[in-house]
Amino acid sequence: MVALMVNSILGSGIFGLPSAIAAALGNLSPWAVLLAGAAMAVIISCYAEVASQFTEAGGTYLYVRRAFGRLAGLQVGWLSLLSRLTACAGGVNLLVVYLGEFWPEAAHPVPRFMVITLLIGTLAVVNYRAVGAGAAVSNVSVVAKLLALGIVGVVGMGYLIAHPTVRSAALVTDLDGWLKAVLLLFFAYGGYEAALNPMSEATDPRRNAVFALFVGLFIVTLLYTMLQFTVVGVLPDAAHSDRPLADAARVLMGPSGAVLISAGALISVYGYLSANMLTVPRSTFALAEVGDFPAWFAAVHPRFHTPHVSIAVFALLIWSFALFGSFSWNITLSAVARLVYYGAVCAAVPVLRRRQPEAATFRVPGGMILPALGIMICGALLTRVDFTKSLILLATIVVALLNWLVVRNRT
Repeated sequence: MVALMVNSILGSGIFGLPSAIAAALGNLSPWAVLLAGAAMAVIISCYAEVASQFTEAGGTYLYVRRAFGRLAGLQVGWLSLLSRLTACAGGVNLLVVYLGEFWPEAAHPVPRFMVITLLIGTLAVVNYRAVGAGAAVSNVSVVAKLLALGIVGVVGMGYLIAHPTVRSAALVTDLDGWLKAVLLLFFAYGGYEAALNPMSEATDPRRNAVFALFVGLFIVTLLYTMLQFTVVGVLPDAAHSDRPLADAARVLMGPSGAVLISAGALISVYGYLSANMLTVPRSTFALAEVGDFPAWFAAVHPRFHTPHVSIAVFALLIWSFALFGSFSWNITLSAVARLVYYGAVCAAVPVLRRRQPEAATFRVPGGMILPALGIMICGALLTRVDFTKSLILLATIVVALLNWLVVRNRT
């Protein structure tokens, strides 16, 4: 569960976002990483409480539907699907870019098409055959990418202890700059919610989900902070680096360091996609199982006992978004969609406390303080979003509403 949680979070964002955060806040950017981790801990605390009440598949959709009804559940279900699709597609886009370090022709149209198709097709087949196979890929890849990133982080911190940090241009920061930085970092910290989808196939999910959420966040926060300190400490112009971790690794360890982190990027994105191919189809499966999606989404393979139709559809949609969209376009949609359903889960905490007072094995401390704070955090970050560039988000909300109109009278 911890490996799956870390894999669901640790995807493409860490390989590109350090330069964007440095552009906004300069040498203060590592503190933004810690601040975003603390803010996400508030949201994760709310997730931990509601997750500790359920053993069924469905994750965020299940929690919000049980708290607020079918319409809210469907809205969250569709937004969750959009968020995971675009995050995975953005990861595929980034993988093609990093593959260019070893195969320069990878970004050309025909090789790009072949790489995207082969990558997604392979992962779909692995998860189509068995949940155990998908989990094994997730476990192996999370160890490999943590090793590569951890080496750079530890070497970087050791280097900064023995050497002075580089001087960079002073930046004038304000509240707007900090909020925009945290908004970007919420993409890098998000994704753990996907790991909560297949809880019906997990051992003791009410206890293990809580443990994995907090341990996963701790591991990722520690790693992100070390890497951000390293990037701004060793690169004189971190804000304008296209591959900030690879450039920092080159300073620390020479060309072999750049190769290490580039290989780590490929492994990281592959593991991230593997984790999502395992978890996300279980959400569409759960929607179909209760009559909110067409029944064929709930089909279970007679031999492999996996939701094979949901897996195939999810793979096809990732392929489409990756082929026709860009990295920046995909991750922007993903971040905005997440804020909406993160806020909904925080709001679900007091409702489920009233409806299921004895169900939770974990309670958020402080009464209503953290759920209320979580809602305010999501609301504040949404004020930094340019919704004119997120029309597909509106389209998704409309589709969810139409879906509800069709199924609202089903039992």
